[in-house]
Amino acid sequence: MSERILGCRSCGLRELLPVLDLGRTPLANRLLTHAQLGDVEPTFPLVLVFCPACTLLQITETVSPEVLFADYVYFSSFSDTMVAHAKRLAESLVEEFSLGPSHQVIEAASNDGYLLQHYRSLGVSVLGIEPAANVAKTAIEQRSIPTVVAFFGEATARRLVAEGYRADVFHAHNVLAHVADLNDFVRGIHTILSEVGVAVLEVPYARSFIDHCEFDTVYHEHLCYFSLTALDTLFRRHGLLIRRAEEVPIHGGSLRILASRGSSSEDGVSKLLASERAAGLDRYDYYERFGSRVERLKGTLVDLLAALKAAGKTLAAYGASAKGSTLLNYFRIGPELLDFVVDRSTCKQGLHTPGTRLRIEPPENLAARRPDYTLLLTWNFADEILIQQAAYRAAGGRFIVPIPQVKVL
Repeated sequence: MSERILGCRSCGLRELLPVLDLGRTPLANRLLTHAQLGDVEPTFPLVLVFCPACTLLQITETVSPEVLFADYVYFSSFSDTMVAHAKRLAESLVEEFSLGPSHQVIEAASNDGYLLQHYRSLGVSVLGIEPAANVAKTAIEQRSIPTVVAFFGEATARRLVAEGYRADVFHAHNVLAHVADLNDFVRGIHTILSEVGVAVLEVPYARSFIDHCEFDTVYHEHLCYFSLTALDTLFRRHGLLIRRAEEVPIHGGSLRILASRGSSSEDGVSKLLASERAAGLDRYDYYERFGSRVERLKGTLVDLLAALKAAGKTLAAYGASAKGSTLLNYFRIGPELLDFVVDRSTCKQGLHTPGTRLRIEPPENLAARRPDYTLLLTWNFADEILIQQAAYRAAGGRFIVPIPQVKVL
């Protein structure tokens, strides 16, 4: 079901350096039914390391993707922020590259069609590639997005090319971090791109991750955290050049790149590479004190919750997310402090959180049950959630935001 890597996922170096050990944790998206509450959950090591050769930040354990993604509970369209982010991107690329019905946009890990639906509405041909059959079914039936149920890599790319598909724009958002064989994935991009095609990827940015103490984005689905330095090395290895790179705020700080077979890059790429070198992202000492920062954050948050509980306050949490699972399990925050969790996804409601076994309820229950404080586990969507929960806040409810530092709103 899982195996430990023998070397770097990108360059193969065996001498990887320790950054953070979160111990053994359950799978972050493996929610429990009521009938499963008595079962023993499988747990797996969750250890973050740094490669001094190619600068890739990665975890050491690979859980089988069939276990992680065959039946998935994350649907992107439940987030208004994600849908709006995707719409802006699609519209900008359609305009920049003058895309129309004769062009083909292909997305790996296309989820429920939250991105491709915007291209389709603009008259551009689309194809989704999604390994989770239940999620692909939603894309097909609810949004009419043609979707292939498969993991993307070189073999899938070759099969699609043989069927007549070539990508004028290839998207891969929040998926490269989930890929065990990075080289196979990037070879697949090279294979499926048309001669003038571009690949657009968004990945967790290692700089935001470290600077903002975003340790909770470490879970078994997220195998890697990327700097532009690491991506540049990876893509050049397979004949692709990063032409554009920019930081985007989604998910607490992501890196968006545009790559192709071209021979020149925009000035922003060299500037960002230089900025990373100046900050030290290519050196171990930038990462080695991360663990002690996480421990200080743990002490601050747990002490606050315990003090509120001792004072007779009622506590809940918002967001049965993967990042929430990491935080709750590593900080050992469970039913002794929190009464319940709410989540907007109807696919999660009625289930229980992994490890901590908290019941997941609809977000309307915050206003109905009125806990004094709610721990905002999905802090990356704070602005959206605070607006949605105006009634709860107006009634006196307060949110505790744990990342990058603990604050009460």
